[in-house]
Amino acid sequence: MFYHLIPSLSEYHIVFNVFRYVTFRAVAAFITALLFSFVLGPRIIRMLQGLQAVEHIDSDTPAHHKSKQGTPTMGGLIILAGLLFSSLLWNNMANNFVLCMYLTVLWLGGLGFLDDYLKNIRRFKKGLVARYKLFGQLTVSLIIVLILYMGSPDKAAISSICVPFFKNFYIHLGLLFIPFVLIYITGFSNAVNLTDGLDGLAGGTVAICGIAMGIMAYIKGHAGIAGYLQIEYIAGAEELVIFTSAMIGTVLGFLWFNTKPAEIFMGDTGSLTLGGILAVEAILLREQIFLLIVGGIFVVEALSSLMQRYYFKYTRRKYGTGRRIFRCAPLHHHFELKGMAESKIVVRFWIVATLLAAVGLATIKLR
Repeated sequence: MFYHLIPSLSEYHIVFNVFRYVTFRAVAAFITALLFSFVLGPRIIRMLQGLQAVEHIDSDTPAHHKSKQGTPTMGGLIILAGLLFSSLLWNNMANNFVLCMYLTVLWLGGLGFLDDYLKNIRRFKKGLVARYKLFGQLTVSLIIVLILYMGSPDKAAISSICVPFFKNFYIHLGLLFIPFVLIYITGFSNAVNLTDGLDGLAGGTVAICGIAMGIMAYIKGHAGIAGYLQIEYIAGAEELVIFTSAMIGTVLGFLWFNTKPAEIFMGDTGSLTLGGILAVEAILLREQIFLLIVGGIFVVEALSSLMQRYYFKYTRRKYGTGRRIFRCAPLHHHFELKGMAESKIVVRFWIVATLLAAVGLATIKLR
């Protein structure tokens, strides 16, 4: 909004030109989202407590999680509100990349909200039926990939994946780009959802991953820097910097209330949306492999669940009794059952996430 309104005042004073600069708007979006989340958070928590939208702990989670029973959930509402409000103020709303991000947020946020609503307010034990949730994720993924692929004049470029460790090396998918995007967005959205199991774990990891993605968006959206680093320049990608800054700000604002002991949980409303945002941003930047590196925590968490599930099924068929690779999946629960304190697991995962972000960013020079 400010991008469209205030710069027109530059004819009266040069100071208004600052609203055109990506760096200024990125910082402003971060601060706006953070402060808005601070203000909105207590109100959302009280509202959810009044609606009795509280967490019900599953029997297959570690026993000490029972103390979290009754904590308000659906805290993703704070994240969605802060992100959309800040982005609306500071983004160029005519930018196609921003519109794709809005579609992702509204669709996956709505899907996650429906799941949380059915589970925590209507008391449907499993929430939204899994196949319906999967259908919703695949549908928005299909819409996005059709918009990108069919709407691009250069289909070879849009369907290419950059390999971070090599200079000017791309994997060209062609029509395989369509099923790839469906799997990528759905998979990463669910990976963040699986990571959201400890106080502050998913939020902090998303923020670290978001910083790396924001830096990549800035480099690829700046013709001068992209040219100097010999990296592909993508016109319009600079607006993803503002959007990502707003996401980081609102996630950190949410963490104010979500760190141990959590006053509110993220729920599917937030986790599905944040995973989808990161995945779609990676696709827009053609940096899908880069995200798998900097978001390695989410990848490992998802793989641990898949390995546990299918190994259990395989051994049950073969031996009559299911066996497990981990004490519990996703991986963070395995460490809990080994006796590691929750706060130590979260901080160590954050440290590993920071290391992975550094490794991912270091690949920029390798190109």
